[in-house]
Amino acid sequence: MTLVIFDILMTFVIIRVKSIAQKGDMRMRVSKEQAEHNHQQMLRAAARLFREHGISATGVDAITQDAGLTHGSLYSQFGSKEALAAEAIRYAATRSKRVWERAAQRKPGKNVLPEIVAAYLSREHRDAPGNGCVVAALGADIARQPRAVRNAFTTEAKKALESLGEQMPGDIARRRENAIAAFACMVGGLILARAVNDEDFSELIMKTAARGTIELASRPRRRRTSN
Repeated sequence: MTLVIFDILMTFVIIRVKSIAQKGDMRMRVSKEQAEHNHQQMLRAAARLFREHGISATGVDAITQDAGLTHGSLYSQFGSKEALAAEAIRYAATRSKRVWERAAQRKPGKNVLPEIVAAYLSREHRDAPGNGCVVAALGADIARQPRAVRNAFTTEAKKALESLGEQMPGDIARRRENAIAAFACMVGGLILARAVNDEDFSELIMKTAARGTIELASRPRRRRTSN
């Protein structure tokens, strides 16, 4: 009889321990999911606010308020505003690059550069810097940022040029040179179009820059001449 009672008690204990362990695992999964959700919330808020107002002009208060989180969440997730800025640049650049990649995937084997340029130098992109190209939005601000932020920006700018170069004709060297020239025209045109307060002039800048971008992208590689 004693052994039977003992077995029953042990079975109850084992079941109870397993139940507690399962609840603990569930809480841990929820905690990890919540942490990842908070991470993405903070990234989205920072990436948008940095592009709208600049990195230096955007404080931690504004980011956490927009994300609906606390200062503690920001520092526990990223460690510092500088680290957040570097990751936000990578986040924003990756999303922009996906837009170009999707355009190429919709028309495999076709030249989608005109479509990419038209979308980049459009009124919609001009009027939504918080959701647009991080290079155009932060280019002037980056030069005054710490090394880690500039490193992230430089890496993503190179990736953007590589992605744009894939849509251009010619050998690798020619595509890279033309991508640099074309992207510089796109970014410069967008910055200037945002800066002026004359709508007709802004539209003219974007149209002219778009035409110039296409011309730059298709130019032949300049041959070196020996004296």
